[in-house]
Amino acid sequence: MKKIAFLVSGSGTNMANLIQKIKASEIPADPVIVISNRPGVKALEKAAAFGVKTVVIDHKTFPDRAAFDRALDECLTAHGIDLVVLAGFMRVLTEGFFKKYEGRLVNIHPALLPAFPGAHAIRDAWDAKVKETGVTVHFVDAGVDTGPVILQRRVPVLPSDTLETLEARIHAVEYQIYPEALKRVLEK
Repeated sequence: MKKIAFLVSGSGTNMANLIQKIKASEIPADPVIVISNRPGVKALEKAAAFGVKTVVIDHKTFPDRAAFDRALDECLTAHGIDLVVLAGFMRVLTEGFFKKYEGRLVNIHPALLPAFPGAHAIRDAWDAKVKETGVTVHFVDAGVDTGPVILQRRVPVLPSDTLETLEARIHAVEYQIYPEALKRVLEK
């Protein structure tokens, strides 16, 4: 069974959804560790509640991005990780890191890439007044949200939507699409 590490920075809702599906034997994997770059985030509490080991590697304690990524890699290597799943991880990784984990580093993004890359995709789509947005699960590469697409799902922007209702519907689709994409990656 493939060993998975989750990288998180915040609430951990996607991570918790994936771990729940793994624990229910819906995804064939072993959730070995959850690593946060920020101490005290809700994702760590959620992981611990599932009995998954948690580690904080605080990016603020490193002199640069490369030093942080080396510490992250050391932790992943020590745990024999096969697949790294980004779930609300709000750090751009260095070239050396994503090259080492190429094809084994997965991210979710709340837009239909290549449209609206970056940290504010839902708001950017809303502000652009698009009729449709969506969710993308992709492999991580050198760009920001530019890696090969694993799976996408469309989400229409309804006339009755507010930014908040659109955001809620996008998150609901994330909880459907991420497990499906992860299963595809693991079963490749």
